[in-house]
Amino acid sequence: MDNRPDLLSLFPEELEALLTALGEPRYRAGQIFPQLHRGLSPDEMTNIGAATREKLAAATTYFLPRVARKLVSAMDGTVKYLFELADGNCVESVLMRYEHGVTICVSSEVGCPMGCKFCASTIGGKVRNLTAGEILGQIIAAERDTGEKIGGVVMMGIGEPLDNYENTVRFLRLVNEKSGVNIGYRHISLSTCGIVPRIDDLAALSLPITLSISLHASDNETRNSIMPVNRRYPIEELMAACRRYFAATGRRISFEYTLIAGKNDSEEAARALSLLLNRNLRTRTETMPIHVNLIPVNEVENTGFRRAGTRAVAAFAAVLEKNGIRATVRRKLGADINASCGQLRRDSIAKRGT
Repeated sequence: MDNRPDLLSLFPEELEALLTALGEPRYRAGQIFPQLHRGLSPDEMTNIGAATREKLAAATTYFLPRVARKLVSAMDGTVKYLFELADGNCVESVLMRYEHGVTICVSSEVGCPMGCKFCASTIGGKVRNLTAGEILGQIIAAERDTGEKIGGVVMMGIGEPLDNYENTVRFLRLVNEKSGVNIGYRHISLSTCGIVPRIDDLAALSLPITLSISLHASDNETRNSIMPVNRRYPIEELMAACRRYFAATGRRISFEYTLIAGKNDSEEAARALSLLLNRNLRTRTETMPIHVNLIPVNEVENTGFRRAGTRAVAAFAAVLEKNGIRATVRRKLGADINASCGQLRRDSIAKRGT
């Protein structure tokens, strides 16, 4: 196991300390850090001498995720990447183009331990956490590949960010560094299936990111059947954590709700969801702005789940709106390249096994 520090995981002040320990002047950090975040390895940097490059190579590690496979949508320009890491493991990222700019969905783990029944990312379980530098490296590699500046980040790829809490928080602070990638917190969304203690830990940091809760059901029986995490942190505890998060940060929470035909897509289910959110998050003393992002399920092989029909989705949204809850239906980007996370990695693993 290589215990040398990963350059892409270091803050500027940590890089300064490392360079000082190597006998280099502190100002070298100001020369090196910005270039690392533009995708240059120390060997490619022309503003530092060969002796400095040799010291860094001996004392640290550096690896930018390599594009193992790339799919580009002919419909909307969405780009789906399969990135290979230094140890040969692969993760996925999806670059999405909107009128307001370019956003990337990044992975936080190799595989996922959470076991959500509708998700391809969790099939096969979790292999390991990503380092902060490996999460950040997905953004840098995509910018370098496309030549475009990425202005927004969604932590909704492979893995559960709050299961990899320390590296996730380090990544959030790194990506916000002004001399680095410099993406503002308000342009970052973090999605979690509901690890309650870590939601409280995140609230204590008061980072002005957008927290998204993968809810997908309004009662414990249904949620237990599709999301094992609910057995440990049932809906009542999750709603209480959401109240605490809003009280601590004042930030609106977005709720993700995957619509599965015959499972949770009825108008009755929509009324139950409305009641759950209104009762728990709108009190006499405090009213949280509530937004529900409706997501017709991606049909993953062997799950048996089918996408809710267009009429069912519209009817579900109408019930929420009638009950004072803003609802939007997620536009499916990259439909011709199957841009949802988990599929490319599964294919690559299957091919290795043959």
